[in-house]
Amino acid sequence: MLKSNKPSRTIFAVSCIALMSTLIGCNVLDTKEDIYDTDEQIKTNYQVLYDFGYAAYTRLQNRFNAIDGNLFAAVSDEAEYTLSPSNTQVFNEGSWNSTNNPDNTYAYNYEGIQAATYFLEKFPNYASFLKQNRNLITQNDINNYNRDVKSIRALRFENRVLRAYFYFELLKRYGGVPIVKTTLSADSNTLLPRNTVDEVVNYIVSEIDASKDSLITNWGRDFDIGLDGRITKGAALALKSRVLLYAASPLYNPTNDVNKWKAAASAANELLSLNLYSLDNSYHDLFLGDRSAKSPETIFAIRQSATNDLERKNYPIGSAGGNSGITPSHNLVSAYEYKGAPDPNDIYANRDPRLGYTIVTNNSQWNGRTIEIYAGGADNYNAKNASRTGYYLKKFLNDNLDLVQDEKKLRSWIVFRLAEIYLNYAEAMNEAYGPDANNGYALTAKEAINLVRGRTGVEMPAITTASKEEFREKVKHERRVELAFEEHRYWDLRRWKEAATVLNQPLTGVQATKNGNNFSYQVKEVEKRSFAEKMYFYPIPHSEINKSNGIVKQNPGW
Repeated sequence: MLKSNKPSRTIFAVSCIALMSTLIGCNVLDTKEDIYDTDEQIKTNYQVLYDFGYAAYTRLQNRFNAIDGNLFAAVSDEAEYTLSPSNTQVFNEGSWNSTNNPDNTYAYNYEGIQAATYFLEKFPNYASFLKQNRNLITQNDINNYNRDVKSIRALRFENRVLRAYFYFELLKRYGGVPIVKTTLSADSNTLLPRNTVDEVVNYIVSEIDASKDSLITNWGRDFDIGLDGRITKGAALALKSRVLLYAASPLYNPTNDVNKWKAAASAANELLSLNLYSLDNSYHDLFLGDRSAKSPETIFAIRQSATNDLERKNYPIGSAGGNSGITPSHNLVSAYEYKGAPDPNDIYANRDPRLGYTIVTNNSQWNGRTIEIYAGGADNYNAKNASRTGYYLKKFLNDNLDLVQDEKKLRSWIVFRLAEIYLNYAEAMNEAYGPDANNGYALTAKEAINLVRGRTGVEMPAITTASKEEFREKVKHERRVELAFEEHRYWDLRRWKEAATVLNQPLTGVQATKNGNNFSYQVKEVEKRSFAEKMYFYPIPHSEINKSNGIVKQNPGW
């Protein structure tokens, strides 16, 4: 997890938003040291050094607030955002462009890149700096000095991984972007062209490979000052796994170079071989409270302080203080397999248990009451701010919060978890070697996916499909249900080059009718969606194209 270890005096501030692809005219880091008398004081103070190194962490985004203060799922086929007007509608109707992009994170990610680079450039001699003005006579002083050196040394490599992460966030949105390896001051007139996708991928991987063996494996176990929220070796390898999976996928690998799939499989195997993580025995509880940060399945997470924002935005309207918010689609609900025979009286019975852990359905039990998503019911779809799809979100939401009394609980946005790595591995291994070969690794693709399906509390039947083509579809399905609402679906559809097909289909919901003690359901169209071919890559912000004097080229179609 990422735990905020904020000092009482903060010295990092983003002073300019104009850090874009051209990186002109902006001193991104306002690091004027007016609360410290000299440069030497800064360099000899552990807390201040740490604060400079921590600056890049502050650029990590809590994706519970991705668009309009809620989840990104509403711009995929996973969900509809109930409240209107909404920036999600700009995405879904296809009216976004280079001047109006609700998910324009271009400047934000470059701010993170520059924060990391600034720290790496300014403090290369941290050990000698920390030794100055120290009285290294007693063993306690020596121990503290060694601890501080170890922490700052690791922080330098963490910043290299964070910088790689920000480049990946740019890559998956915009394709190739300029690689900036030095900080640029306000009077810089540097004009940098875009690097290719492969160049950005190679740079990201090289930074991870150069850092991974110098990172702490487990902060909570290996260090004694409670910094267990920082980047670890596992987090770095998880990023490498995701980056290389994307790089091997059709959008980034149009010639289907099998060596890219082999590299992705090897990267996932490298993390799995650490044997540091295990699947949580409760899929439901994994995403709740402090467990979301401390679960044995969590590799890296961004932690929030205690809050009830997500519950207020997404509890059913029949719950005091609830406002519907992100409402799951019937498109997604239909993807959950039956675990047994269908029940003619309950279309949600005998389904993959992850359906009930993820989505609130009509007539289900939650928060101590029966959910009533029908005309006249407490969660009536005809009421103001009610679900437009006939479903409500359950995943991530702490149970039974008293919103009237403003009760709050912790929550973490899980960036990487073990189940994703198993599915990354299964996909890459299948494409490289087929579903049943292990290439000398511990698992076949089939064994990896069945570990996820067979996890405690889920226990779905094992996949026995033999062909590569059939298994490919099984992996896509498994990612859809296992990783629902975790901001994978939209990017998966893009990297598979399936978004233009899937995201041009209408989003659907259900309308329930109560007949005595039974219900009937009618599938209904909720919203028409639009995804054009050009949308596989975001447009570079128009202002940056203009400032580049033609050096930075716009993505096709924009």
